Amino acid sequence: MAEPIPTDWVKRASSLRLRVQNIVDGRSVAQSGDETSKKLSPRDGEPLYEFHASAKENVASAVDSARRSFEDGRWWRQSPQARHDVLLRLANLLETHAEELALFECLDVGKPISDALSIDLPFAVSVLRYNAESVDKLHAKVYAADPTCLAYQLRRPAGVVAAIVGWNFPLALAVQKVAPALATGNSAVLKPSELASLSACRLAQLALEAGVPDGVLNVVHGGAETGEFLGRHLDVDMLTFTGSSRTGKRLLVAAGESNMKRLLLECGGKAPNIVFEDCPSIDAVADAIIARAFWNQGEVCSASSRVLVQNSMREELQRQLVYRASALKPGDPLKVDTTYGALVSAGHRTKVLEYIEEGKREGAEILYASNNPPPLTSGFYVSPTIFSCVQPSHRIAREEIFGPVLSILSFEHEDEAIALANSTIYGLSAIIWTRDMGRSHRLSQGIRAGSVTVNASSAPKGGPPDCAMASGGHKQSGIGVEGGLEGLEAYTVQTAVQYFV
Repeated sequence: MAEPIPTDWVKRASSLRLRVQNIVDGRSVAQSGDETSKKLSPRDGEPLYEFHASAKENVASAVDSARRSFEDGRWWRQSPQARHDVLLRLANLLETHAEELALFECLDVGKPISDALSIDLPFAVSVLRYNAESVDKLHAKVYAADPTCLAYQLRRPAGVVAAIVGWNFPLALAVQKVAPALATGNSAVLKPSELASLSACRLAQLALEAGVPDGVLNVVHGGAETGEFLGRHLDVDMLTFTGSSRTGKRLLVAAGESNMKRLLLECGGKAPNIVFEDCPSIDAVADAIIARAFWNQGEVCSASSRVLVQNSMREELQRQLVYRASALKPGDPLKVDTTYGALVSAGHRTKVLEYIEEGKREGAEILYASNNPPPLTSGFYVSPTIFSCVQPSHRIAREEIFGPVLSILSFEHEDEAIALANSTIYGLSAIIWTRDMGRSHRLSQGIRAGSVTVNASSAPKGGPPDCAMASGGHKQSGIGVEGGLEGLEAYTVQTAVQYFV
C-alpha cells in the first residue's frame, strides 16, 4: 500500500477564506458592535481575519434563542438515548473534519499542527463521547418513606448556560463546556476568545448537522465587553468559564450583581513539579517536565511551570532539563516536524518577555534560552527559557506567566516542599515524583490542588479515560468541578419532591 501524500499545510492555509460570524437560532448572523477585532497570525504576524464584536443586542438575541429552545423543550424533553445519539454523531463529525479543525487551532493559536491533530482533536472527541455515554448515568435519590409518602431528589437541566472559553485550546475548551451542558439537556450560548474564534463557529455548524435543534447551541463573538453582557444577562441561569483568575473574579461580580447565576470557574494555575531524590528515574522526570512545561508553548493553565527539586539532585536534573530543552524543534507551526510553535499574539509575547526580564532583575539566572533566530521573523515567537536560583518571592515563581518560562527552586525536606508548593495564590494541579507511597499520600493531603499526579510521564498510558475524573481548582484557581459524573451534575439543579398519598 502506498504511503499517504503529506499535506502541504502552508498551501492549504493560504487557500482559506476565513469569516467569523455569530450562530444564533441555527443561522449565521453578522455582529453589529462598534469594536473591531483584528486577528494577526501567530506564525507570521500577517492579518488572518477581522470581525465586529457582538453588541449587547446581539448577545440578547442569542440568549433569547437559547431561552426559547429551552422553554419549549425541543432538546431537554428528548429522551437521554436521543441526546446520546446526537452527541455521538457530533463526535464522529469532529473526527471527519479533524484536519479542518486542527488547521483552525494551529492558525488561531500558533500551536504545531501535529499537536492539534494528535492531541487537541482526539481529546475533544473523547470528551464528547464520554459525556454522550454518561447521559443516562445520573441517578436520582429515593429516600426511605412509609406507605403514605414517596420522597425523591429530582435532577433537571439548569436552563440557559453561557460558556466563555479561553484561547489556548479553543475547540477542546468549548467541547468541555458544550458536551456536559447539552448532555444534561441545557441550551447554551458559547463565547470563544476574540483571539481564537474559528473553531467555535464550525463546532456549532457541525452540531446542527448532527441533529442538535436550532437555538440549542448559539455562538457569539467578541471580547471582554461581550463576556460582561453574558455575565450580567438576567436570563442566563449558569455561567461556565475557563480563563484567567482575574477575569473569573470579574464574572463573579457580574453574576452577583445580576441574578446570582450559578458559576463554574476554571482559572489560572502555577503547578509545581516536586522531585524527590527517590524519584523513579531522572530521565523520565526530565522528559515529563519539559513536555509539560513547554507543551503548547507553555500556554496551559496546568503547565508545570515550577520545578521544586530536592537539593541533592538539583544539579543533575538541571543538566538533564537543559539537554532536553535544546532538543525541542521550534519552527513554523504549519510544518509537521515542528514541536514548538508561536505564542498567540504580539501582546502576549510582550507580556512573557517582560516576565523574563523581571526574572533577571530579581536575581534569577537563565539556565537555558536558545539564541537561534525565530522561524519566521514577523511571527510571535519566544524561546523556551529555564531559570535557576529562583526564590519563592520572585514574580516568575508566584505569578502565572502562561508562557514558556520554567522556574527551578530547591528544597531539603518534605515539609519545605509542601510549603513551596502552596506558596502561590493558585491551586489547580501538582505533580509529585517519589517511590515512597507514604510520602505521596502525605503530599497529596498537604498540597492544596484540585489534581495531583504521582510519577507522571510525558505521555501517560493507562488510567481512566479523558474527562472521567472530576477535578476543580482550589484557592484562586476556580470554583466547582469539571469531568466525571460530578461534572455533569454541575450543569443540573435539584428539587426535593415529596408525594403524599
